[in-house]
Amino acid sequence: MILYPTIELLDGRCVSLFRGNIDEPQIWHVDPLERAISFAQAGAEWIHITDFDGVGGSDRNTELLREIIGQCGTSVQLGGGFRSLQSIADWIEAGAGRIVVGTLAVLAPDIVKEAAKLFPDQIVLAIDVYKGKVVSNGWRETSSFEPEDLLRVYESDPLAAIIVTDIDADLDEAEDSLALITRMAEIARAPVIASGLSRSIDDLARLKYVPHISGAIIGRALFNRSVALEDALALVAEPTGPTAKFQ
Repeated sequence: MILYPTIELLDGRCVSLFRGNIDEPQIWHVDPLERAISFAQAGAEWIHITDFDGVGGSDRNTELLREIIGQCGTSVQLGGGFRSLQSIADWIEAGAGRIVVGTLAVLAPDIVKEAAKLFPDQIVLAIDVYKGKVVSNGWRETSSFEPEDLLRVYESDPLAAIIVTDIDADLDEAEDSLALITRMAEIARAPVIASGLSRSIDDLARLKYVPHISGAIIGRALFNRSVALEDALALVAEPTGPTAKFQ
């Protein structure tokens, strides 16, 4: 399982949001570039970055993102506000290893399908779920899609991965969220990355044994020091043995 330490950017600062509430961010007083470099030095294969300003249509973090991509020393999976094929192409040309699309995947599937053809294994589908429905536009708009429906739209496209976030996990309904991600991993053709369920080492240990989950995104737990990145990377790197079948 691949661990994706995460940096969420707002106004050039590292933040964490509760249920996507951009008006009340939890601000971490650390330098984003330095933190990205530290993630790479700890051994992370990938760093996941979400640009919340980009979600709102602003390019204020552009130079910072370019610095991180160019200097951090590891691959970057970048999400936040991609609304066109050109913007996807521009950031891949700038060095982003993968581009994450969520709202665009709901509103303009033809663009995402074209991007997947042009950049195979570099486009990541983000499926954000709240109360059983896919949400978009920074979790503000509820679509008519159930998560399985959106999977089917892209089942034949060469996606790099699918990130599944159950927003209810922020409401202490982690068991239901784990059930959702487990179900999605069983039916998805692309590798599934779990988001929102890595609050502790124990959470990661449990995710590691869920069949077909290829990765986990971890953010707040690293910033509040609930989890040490070195310990988390060591855990996910350990080989998994056979698991007992339920009777």
